[in-house]
This record gives sequence, structure tokens and C-alpha cells, in this order.
Amino acid sequence: MIGGMFEQDLVAYIVFGLILNFLFSLLFGIYLSNNIGIKEMIETKGDKEQSMMIRISFLIPYAKMVITLYRVTILQLYFLNKGLSHKEFWVYMTNERNSN
Repeated sequence: MIGGMFEQDLVAYIVFGLILNFLFSLLFGIYLSNNIGIKEMIETKGDKEQSMMIRISFLIPYAKMVITLYRVTILQLYFLNKGLSHKEFWVYMTNERNSN
């Protein structure tokens, strides 16, 4: 037993979490590409690297899904509710911030 559950149950939770992450990420990507356009996304994509925390969160079953839902929340609450566009969100997510 690992953490109070059998190994098969833990593997099932991990696999289900990965499937949900893939589904949410795919749907969010389709949503952004429909609103921005694939060509525009390619042209405005920066070279921002994901943080180490996001990279290792792949090992935790539902962490990546929660991160994707957090990004959707940021898009809705911070960008769309303030009258900003999907493209401005994309630039925010993919470009390094210049702190002068």
C-alpha cells in the first residue's frame, strides 16, 4: 500500500489524471487557436521556458490539470473581464517579462 491505497488504485488515479490533463490542455489549446488563429499564435510566441515546478508537476496526478484550469481562470478574470484580448493573454503566457 502506498499512502493508504493499493498500487493499482494509485496507478489508476495517475492515468486518469494524465488523461484529464491531456483533455483540458487540448481543449484549451483549441479554444485559444480558434480565438487567436494558429498563424498569429506562431508569430507572437515567445521563448519563455516553463518553470521547474510546472515541469515536475507532471508527476503529480492532477497537478497539470489544475495548472491548466488556473490559466483558464487567469484568462477569464484578468484578461477578458478587463477588456483585453486572447492574443494579449497568449503574449503574456509565452514571453518573458521585461523588468526595468
